[in-house]
Amino acid sequence: MNKKDIISLIEKDKWMIDVLKIVGKLNLSDWWVGAGFVRGKVWDSLHGYRKRTPLPDIDVVYFDKKDFDKIEAKSFSTKAEERYQEVLKKKMPKINWSVTNQARMHLMHNDKPYKNSEEGLSNWVETATCIGVRIKNGKLILATPIGIKDLVNLILRPTPKFKKDLKVFKERMKTKKTLKKWPKLKVVF
Repeated sequence: MNKKDIISLIEKDKWMIDVLKIVGKLNLSDWWVGAGFVRGKVWDSLHGYRKRTPLPDIDVVYFDKKDFDKIEAKSFSTKAEERYQEVLKKKMPKINWSVTNQARMHLMHNDKPYKNSEEGLSNWVETATCIGVRIKNGKLILATPIGIKDLVNLILRPTPKFKKDLKVFKERMKTKKTLKKWPKLKVVF
């Protein structure tokens, strides 16, 4: 499986396209729908599942240095992020939306400021989760800052940042029941 195959999987999924179109209407700068939204689709396909594995939420990221103030910068969420979540919830109420501005997320992770949303994506916990998709000029585009090798080879591996302290990685694997949902996965530390 390669990037074109992943795009083809998403193109054939009306629900995923509907999600992307709705997020696109927010006109966010440097936006992506990522993490389990794409990863789950790929892993479901590679496991031969016909039914989608339920998602706990849909992660929407964007990059805008001007839509939060200093007080909000280290908050769990900003007024703008909450407003976007409310708009999305009205459009698709059955989804638990998580919208985060990557222009401030470096503060939460004790990193240097990110240059864009893709850099934010690259700092997520698992390598296979560091992926996003969006529609631009009518075409699907993938953001794969760490690549897709682990994703398409069913490898669950912490990103370099989380490899130093596996506690978060292991806890996520346990609470999300990742290996139960996708038993063909190989865990690599």
